[in-house]
Amino acid sequence: MSSVRSVVRHVPWTIAPDREPDGEPITYVLQCVVCRERSERSEHWKTPQKWALRHSGKNPTHHTFREVIWRPWRTHMNDEPGARS
Repeated sequence: MSSVRSVVRHVPWTIAPDREPDGEPITYVLQCVVCRERSERSEHWKTPQKWALRHSGKNPTHHTFREVIWRPWRTHMNDEPGARS
């Protein structure tokens, strides 16, 4: 029977916002805390803000909102010699 030999190498990982050219865009939504309705998801923060102002105008007791941001993140191995995590 032959023996199997393995080498395990521990490499620290790093996580950071994905700024690659093919990365997803950052997008924004505002959600009404009172009724949970949401704006459309948009790459421009002004679009959800305009929705929130219209929503408050139509619903005078709805004036609290939650911001939801989709920000893509990316992990990579920190493979440089002597690098610390």
